[in-house]
Amino acid sequence: MKRVRWTSIRFSTLASGIERCQVDLGLEQYRGKRFALWAMLYLFGSAPDLDVAFENEEDREAARNFMDLLAASEGNEVS
Repeated sequence: MKRVRWTSIRFSTLASGIERCQVDLGLEQYRGKRFALWAMLYLFGSAPDLDVAFENEEDREAARNFMDLLAASEGNEVS
């Protein structure tokens, strides 16, 4: 598999991919896939708010934990 440098991806291509993932998130019914899509969008700074993305409180709490773990790994501890 060929590795792609992030700097070689055009902005329009990245924006199109993010938009596609946002649509997929809105249509996805399986909780695990919804979480995976949301997490990827979060990493790109394009995730919807938790109350929009997740109906289930357990899923929202898992997303909060994910955000806290990322912040802690970057040295930006969230209290």
